[in-house]
Amino acid sequence: MTAPPHEAHPAGPGRALPDTQQGMRRRNLARVMHTVSAEGPLSRAAVASRIGLTRAAVSTLVDELIRSGLLEELGPERPGRVGRPGSALAVSGHGPAGIGAEIGVDHLAVCAVDLRGQVRSRAVRYGANRGRAPGPVIEELAGLVRAVVGEAEREGLWPAGLAVAVPGLVARDARTVVRAPNLDWHDTDLGALLPSAFPLAVGNEANFGALAELWLGDGTPRDFLHVSAEIGIGAAVVVDGRLLHGTRGFAGELGHVPVRPDGPDCPCGGRGCLEQYAGEEAVLRAAGLEPGEDRVGLLAGRAADGDENVRRALRDAGEALGIALTGAVNLLDPVGVVLGGALAGLAPWLLPSLREELARRTAGPACPVSVSRLGSEGPLLGAAHSVVRGVLDDPAGVAERA
Repeated sequence: MTAPPHEAHPAGPGRALPDTQQGMRRRNLARVMHTVSAEGPLSRAAVASRIGLTRAAVSTLVDELIRSGLLEELGPERPGRVGRPGSALAVSGHGPAGIGAEIGVDHLAVCAVDLRGQVRSRAVRYGANRGRAPGPVIEELAGLVRAVVGEAEREGLWPAGLAVAVPGLVARDARTVVRAPNLDWHDTDLGALLPSAFPLAVGNEANFGALAELWLGDGTPRDFLHVSAEIGIGAAVVVDGRLLHGTRGFAGELGHVPVRPDGPDCPCGGRGCLEQYAGEEAVLRAAGLEPGEDRVGLLAGRAADGDENVRRALRDAGEALGIALTGAVNLLDPVGVVLGGALAGLAPWLLPSLREELARRTAGPACPVSVSRLGSEGPLLGAAHSVVRGVLDDPAGVAERA
């Protein structure tokens, strides 16, 4: 399900464990959890071989993790191995779960993911959130969280934490939305509005989408630029398997890079921003269509049917994306660019003009552009899996809170 830890938390680097005997024990518990999660089912001997500890030391760690409900024994290993078969270990399908939530401009979503990476419960509410006060939106979100947690608990799970993805800038305290232009929220403390009996973290939706791509993507490199879009457009930079946050945590605001400085006004206060040309609503306007509940489905359907107005609008959006991405690619030299969110569903009509513009303007060799298989699910899954990663990174701490 997962590889060794890259990013413990979307708001910043994971907590460093002290270099003491207790700290070493906690690190070794994490090594066992990550190894079994990534390669299991495995025997104790196999785990010991992979992490370089004695079998006796690993058995002690495994016994502790089993008592904490984080690992479980599945029975003897499969036949065919030489020697006495050991008992196969796997991460538990019960116990801790990561609760992920997403606040979108036109929807709210919550899901519960177990330690095996399986979505065990999910709830979605569609409806406009733009211009609404944060309080009522968070109250609705809290109701969805309660419903998902209740269903997860009936399946033998308990919430290890809640991570919330938002379309805006989030302070390094991982709870304050500094600015979300498409929601019209400013300096909103979600920690105060969403009291929780378990740990809470708030992060930018593009960052969570990039983490989902890193952890769940098929062959995703460790250095890439992730672009996601709905009404707004966000980006996240992953360097050597870690998010590039920026000094204040605000890196990645690709949607507010101006592509035509004399263009239309943007909610951020600028003019001619990328969102005004490649956001969902901008593309619908350019195509002469009215926004509906399934904007991407509408655009994709019309484009597939040969609607030239829609195809022209998508070509222009791809061109604008190529212009905005050129600066980022020239500056950062990523291994590749990954399109996620709504862009993934429109890729057949966006990619030709995007790639052409990017190739024409990039100083170095052409930067490959791929499409995320996670699509619009990325931010929600990334949020939930960030909690799961926290369990794998510090299983002792999670067991202490249980």
